[in-house]
Amino acid sequence: MNRIVLATIAAFASAGVFAAPVTYVLDPNHTYPSFEADHKGGLSVWRGKFDTSSGTVVLDRDAKAGTIEVTVDVSSIDFGMPKLNEHAKSADIFDVAKYPTATFKGKFTKFSGTSPTQAEGTFTLHGVTKPLTLNIDKFLCKPDPMSKKEVCGADATATLNRADYGVNFGDKYGFNMAVKLQIQVEGSPAG
Repeated sequence: MNRIVLATIAAFASAGVFAAPVTYVLDPNHTYPSFEADHKGGLSVWRGKFDTSSGTVVLDRDAKAGTIEVTVDVSSIDFGMPKLNEHAKSADIFDVAKYPTATFKGKFTKFSGTSPTQAEGTFTLHGVTKPLTLNIDKFLCKPDPMSKKEVCGADATATLNRADYGVNFGDKYGFNMAVKLQIQVEGSPAG
């Protein structure tokens, strides 16, 4: 009986019935990590983005499994105000000379059909690594209308306490330390 089961599995595998995981390379020109943070205890909400990022996603839709790894160049921070950008890069806030990157590494943990809806992993910022969950609000793979090659896109969010990572500038002025991350991303199969 075991031989029949093994032979059946081998036949299906050789026929390509079991899909293999696909590795997607994130397109830095279509990836937009941004954030919202409090200014002066509710006075206003400041928004910024990071212009340089890279990463990969490995996705096995049939097995409902996969991994994600994203690296952000923190020195590419952009609030739309050069003076604030420079202050954010300084030792007062991100200290990019000492901590040039932020990274998220995780695994897809929830799916709707074959689309991931959540990734749990670790986020490293300012030299501190903590658990973080990304909620994937939208996920779609389809042929790119221009290149006709498959492309996948996602919109993900997470909330963190920046003081947990040692980025606590403004706490003595009453700034709320909660930060909302928003990540729009597109990627294509490697190769």
